[in-house]
Amino acid sequence: MRSSLQTYKKVSVDSQISSASPHKVVQMLMAGSIEYLIEAKVAMKQGNISLKGESLGKALDIIISLRNCLSMDDGGEIAKNLDQLYEFMITQISTANQKNSPQTIDNVIDIIREIKSAWDQIPQEYHYLTSANINM
Repeated sequence: MRSSLQTYKKVSVDSQISSASPHKVVQMLMAGSIEYLIEAKVAMKQGNISLKGESLGKALDIIISLRNCLSMDDGGEIAKNLDQLYEFMITQISTANQKNSPQTIDNVIDIIREIKSAWDQIPQEYHYLTSANINM
């Protein structure tokens, strides 16, 4: 039963991504990283080492992907600041894993929520913009 639900959720997410704006995809990735970090924190508190590692790994993958999507040439100071925040979060997740520190995970969640909150405030008319369609 759980496998069927996971398959359904994956299909649902895949279909949302295929029809989503670039803005929405980033929103979904940030939300996903928060979910995985919360899952890792719960696993950490329960002593479930394998789930902790799996969840932290997925959160790291998402954060690394977000970092790799930054356009340092086009993004200016904002991209540089985000790059530093992503690097800090990557380091903090590794530290949280090594020290089994739920508080460190909470700190990363707070940072992602702050970034996501700013991202969520971008007006609708900019959701499909890319550097290609604004002649950068």
